[in-house]
Amino acid sequence: MHPMPQVERSSRRAFLSQAGGGFGAIALASLLADDGRGLGGEKSAQADAGVQPHFAPRVKRVIWLFMHGGPSHVDLFDPKLDLIRYAGKPLPESFGSVMTRRKVAENPLLAPVKPFQQRGESGLPVSDFLPEIASHADELCVIRSMHGDSVNHPQSVYQMNTGNILMGRPSVGSWVSYGLGSENRDLPAFVVLPDPSGGVKGGPPAWGSGYLPANYQGVTMRAGSQPILHLRPQPQISTAQQRSTLDLIQQLNRDHLALRDNDDELAARMRAYELAYRMQTAAPELVDLTGETADTQAMYGLDQKDTRDFGQRCLLARRMAERGVRFVQVYSGDTNGWDAHSDVMKNHTQMCRATDKPVAALLTDLKQRGLWDDTLVIWGGEFGRMPMSEQGTGRDHNPWGYSVWLAGGGVKPGMAYGATDDVGLRATEKPVHVRNFHATLLHLLGLDPHSLSYFHNGLNERLIGPSDDVEIVKEILS
Repeated sequence: MHPMPQVERSSRRAFLSQAGGGFGAIALASLLADDGRGLGGEKSAQADAGVQPHFAPRVKRVIWLFMHGGPSHVDLFDPKLDLIRYAGKPLPESFGSVMTRRKVAENPLLAPVKPFQQRGESGLPVSDFLPEIASHADELCVIRSMHGDSVNHPQSVYQMNTGNILMGRPSVGSWVSYGLGSENRDLPAFVVLPDPSGGVKGGPPAWGSGYLPANYQGVTMRAGSQPILHLRPQPQISTAQQRSTLDLIQQLNRDHLALRDNDDELAARMRAYELAYRMQTAAPELVDLTGETADTQAMYGLDQKDTRDFGQRCLLARRMAERGVRFVQVYSGDTNGWDAHSDVMKNHTQMCRATDKPVAALLTDLKQRGLWDDTLVIWGGEFGRMPMSEQGTGRDHNPWGYSVWLAGGGVKPGMAYGATDDVGLRATEKPVHVRNFHATLLHLLGLDPHSLSYFHNGLNERLIGPSDDVEIVKEILS
């Protein structure tokens, strides 16, 4: 018997070139050219060198502090006098639908569990839960009217990270990496620092590259001698041996790639090999915190048990920003995190104690090191919490109105933008959907959210989705 012939997996590009002849190739080239200024097509081969943004950026990099689980906006950044006035009573009929009122009839309104104070010269209200962040009130731009489309954790995590409640779309960090490349050829453009106590609900697709080439997905790192598992070679293998082996593999891969019409997945894998080799030297130095002064380590809380873990990640984020990493995402909270269903006071006391000091230290450190004006810091979760009680002292999920704050370059400091209703249930004044938030973020980085696209399955896909109605929140820009 003769062996069955192998069937080569053909890309769309190869199919069009071969089946359509010259016309197919011309049509495809046109599509790629159109995608080019949308930073598609040939852009994917230029990641290490980086590309020019669409226009002059306000910031060069982003540090996103993701409070996984859903911090309570009405207990942290959005004070509501009516929650105090009507505490212990049912939701007033003027709020929500009849169905909503019936559903929560047995769950009376819960007053803020800690008092708010007006802070700094701006008078921006911040809860006593966060005294260290409160000292930076004059630097915060709080969006109080964020809203999304799902009450569930995984879908809301996906939406906040990818713009869509469905799994499998490229994350914001992947889009930024795709659009701008890396400023440091030895480090990834997009790094994720997960909580060591556990993963997020929804898992790694929250920082995945989706339909973008695989080299744009987030690279997870951690503090310690092995920032990336399985990156370091075996001790008996010399640097020269490893370089020689990699050169041979890459030459074979290039020959293989040429026969397959430059398949994107194979090309991405080749770039990953090269980046991994360069990171063997760069990554250990990056995560070695011993060179930081004792004062700096204490400022981030590395000398205290409660703040050590998150403090390390915030300090790593600053070190990455210094070294040209475009997008750093720092997670607070395991699979439960800020999810205060049964006891807001207990949960938020623990979570705020672990994060308040490190976050404030990061803001201070960015200023001290001259990184403030071209770095954007984001703080927020996948949604907020309900004004009604759950199990007596907790709060349920609330995607219809919640708070996120920004600080650093490009945004107005010491202000609150938009508003929820009188009890904090829904965004009512200047509502900001997640898509508008993403559009604003890309704009700050010098990327046109309507032009940044990738041709996939016959469509020019975008982070902000297909609608042209998505707008940048210009009122918060400095």
